[in-house]
Amino acid sequence: MSNESNVLAQIQSALPRLSKSDRKIAEVVLTDPEAATRASIAHLAQQAGVSEPSVNRFCKRLGATGYPDFKIWLARSLVSGLQYMSQVVDAEDTVDTYPTKLLDNTINALMLARENLPAPAIESAVGHLHAARRIYFFGVGTSAAVARDAEHKFFRFQTSVATHTDPLMLRMLSAGGQADDVFFFISHTGRTQVIVEAAELAATTGATVIAMTDPASPLADASHCVIGLDIPENTEDYLAMTSRIVHLVVIDMLVTGVTLKRGAEGIEHLARMKESLLPTRLPKQKKRRKT
Repeated sequence: MSNESNVLAQIQSALPRLSKSDRKIAEVVLTDPEAATRASIAHLAQQAGVSEPSVNRFCKRLGATGYPDFKIWLARSLVSGLQYMSQVVDAEDTVDTYPTKLLDNTINALMLARENLPAPAIESAVGHLHAARRIYFFGVGTSAAVARDAEHKFFRFQTSVATHTDPLMLRMLSAGGQADDVFFFISHTGRTQVIVEAAELAATTGATVIAMTDPASPLADASHCVIGLDIPENTEDYLAMTSRIVHLVVIDMLVTGVTLKRGAEGIEHLARMKESLLPTRLPKQKKRRKT
């Protein structure tokens, strides 16, 4: 465990990859972590329907020396306020409950991202984007919306920017990269075949390949600069929600970093573009009082 204060987030993130017995233990812990901090190993094993040695092995696989050590980590996680557990909307939820659940999921994901923000990678990515002659933002599925948002923001820097979702275009453009091009790939899992293959192609051209993805993914392996984000969201079974929001926020960080790097001249250019929109807006109207 790289960060013991985030033990709940680490368990939640690992949930889809756990063995059957480990998953049972994890679900008991995540359902009531406070109770788990007070439970004996025998009681937790009974709740999970596994043996005591299985609980001990589960703790050691997370990096703890044993169950007592794991309970200390769990208590610290709760005390520090880092209880980053994704909540699943239930069939019986109503408008009084599911909006709060979705907001809590997003807030928790953003807090986790803040705790583990890869600042050196972001700084490196800002440098590459600032120096690029041409930038491509590639993503498919939900990530395509993030790529489109990035294109919408980065074209303001007087740099050639484009985004595409067609698999054949991804391959051809990646194969035609040049030394001063930047290919920015966005994928929560980092295992989408068309994206990984396009990144591998771009890397052979001398272009810079940046990936915003799971740091332990094939896409990360194919990239020169990895903005590694381990977001606890099971997008295999559910629609990507929190991961998309985190990716959008990181794009905002990159836009801000490049703006600061451009200095006064860049800010003046952005101001001119903003001012050009003023004639397109209707004037604000005062709210009418109801009589």
